[in-house]
Amino acid sequence: MRKLLFIVSALLVFSTASYGQFADYLKKSEVHGSFEVDGMYYHADEAMGITDSIIDGRNFGFNGFASVTYSLGKFSAGMRYEAYLPPIAGFDPKLEGSGFPNLWASYNSEKLSFTVGNFYEQFGNGLIMRTYEEWTLGYDNSINGARVVITPVKGLILKGVYGTQRYFWSKYEKNNRGIVKGADIELNFNDAFQSMESSKLRLSLGASAVSKYQVDEDPIYKLPRNVASFAGRMNMGLGRVNFSTEYAYKINDPSAMNEYIYKPGQALIASISYSTRGFGAFAMFKRIDNMSYKSDRTVTSNALDISYLPAITEAHTYMLAAMYPYATQLNGEIGYQLQINYKVPKKSKLGGKYGMGISVNYSQVNDIVRTAPSDTTEIGVPGTLGYESDFFKFSDHVFYRDLNIEIDKKFSKKFKGTFTYIYQDFDIATIQGHTGEPMITSHIGIADITYKFTSKKALRAEIQGLFTDQDKGDWAAILLEYTISPHWFFSVADQYNYGNPIQSDQLHFYTGSFGYTHKTSRISVTYGRQREGVVCVGGVCRNVPASSGFYVTLSSSF
Repeated sequence: MRKLLFIVSALLVFSTASYGQFADYLKKSEVHGSFEVDGMYYHADEAMGITDSIIDGRNFGFNGFASVTYSLGKFSAGMRYEAYLPPIAGFDPKLEGSGFPNLWASYNSEKLSFTVGNFYEQFGNGLIMRTYEEWTLGYDNSINGARVVITPVKGLILKGVYGTQRYFWSKYEKNNRGIVKGADIELNFNDAFQSMESSKLRLSLGASAVSKYQVDEDPIYKLPRNVASFAGRMNMGLGRVNFSTEYAYKINDPSAMNEYIYKPGQALIASISYSTRGFGAFAMFKRIDNMSYKSDRTVTSNALDISYLPAITEAHTYMLAAMYPYATQLNGEIGYQLQINYKVPKKSKLGGKYGMGISVNYSQVNDIVRTAPSDTTEIGVPGTLGYESDFFKFSDHVFYRDLNIEIDKKFSKKFKGTFTYIYQDFDIATIQGHTGEPMITSHIGIADITYKFTSKKALRAEIQGLFTDQDKGDWAAILLEYTISPHWFFSVADQYNYGNPIQSDQLHFYTGSFGYTHKTSRISVTYGRQREGVVCVGGVCRNVPASSGFYVTLSSSF
């Protein structure tokens, strides 16, 4: 009996001590998260031709998500809940529904990281592998599977991924999408080799290999079940100059995107930059040839992309400048971008008391040159090689041309402005599928002026004009925004299509909004009209239908 009492007592002492240690350990755990809800109430607007609600007979759209991450030492886990009840107009109808599309757990140490569940990954520039989430586009191509990242020695990173991509709410089945496998290696010479730690030369090299497996059930063509892609990259810096490049190659991948041709795909992106005090210059070149890479060859929408091919054009944010955004042409494009930044010195004749910033950016994207693969086969015939193409040759067909001249000037401690001129050529027939419509040539002028009343109160005004003889004609826009830092903002805006050749369509697209921010929480309410158009992020776009009504956004993080 005494032995039993001793054993029980010892167990009680041990369990109490263990519980105490466990409780102390739990105190080190952390919980973080964020959420956002976007709701829109639509109403009829006869002037815009909206006589009824626009979402399947419903006049309300709701998008929302909540993410929670728990971490304890080297372990972390998280989940993401999403609801589209129904999706806001312009988002893919396949999003309708709710649930937990993302669940994951991860272990992270100095030399090893291992994740199971949903994850996002990018190899290099993403030419053959990039998964990401973009809430404003309703886009999520996360992989559900496993990822491992190993750092065996300083400066060397090895990655491996395996799994299937998210496709809205569809469960994985072997005939609805393929399996994605990939590996990546990157070596940073300055970190890996002690002799280069203090070298003026900065050098890193990387290589990737990705494969997708999808069953072949096509009744017409014999399609490859495994489609492999390979990429190599380099980043080199010396003093004020930095050079970066990546080349990717994909074996034949007949799909709905390329009309089922068997031509291999290629992509090259290269950039060089120089910077010194008061001056910077940047140049980039990109060529894409048949590089759509999806885990389901039958999909043509913005879904199941394994790779990411960014646009090299200027990403405009002003209302009228963003009216004709460029979307990457996955089947073929070749282009370049040049930019020069110059800071006019303070107290000079041109710079004045505060100096002045001048930025010039030019970008152009053309189609690639295609020739018939043989004397007996025309260009682009399904089931054939499709075409041949000279790698560095530009076609005469211009997709997009954009010249920006921006002047940033501070006039006093309270008054500053940014003034922009933009010239654009936009091939709306190719980029937005408006077959038969001519190239849109436009001139855009923007004045963005801010006046500070106090350190916390400021009024900002945007005055814009877009002038073109094509599409919907000339536009004028104005925005007034009053902020009371750090909490409140109020704004009114109007886009007026006064030059529309159809008089009844010469409409005002007005909006009024206000918002309140407290620490990491923010709410905003907007009422007004939304013109029909396209929203793009990084060369990936979605169509937005015309609408009128209230829009509410609430977001927070902890």
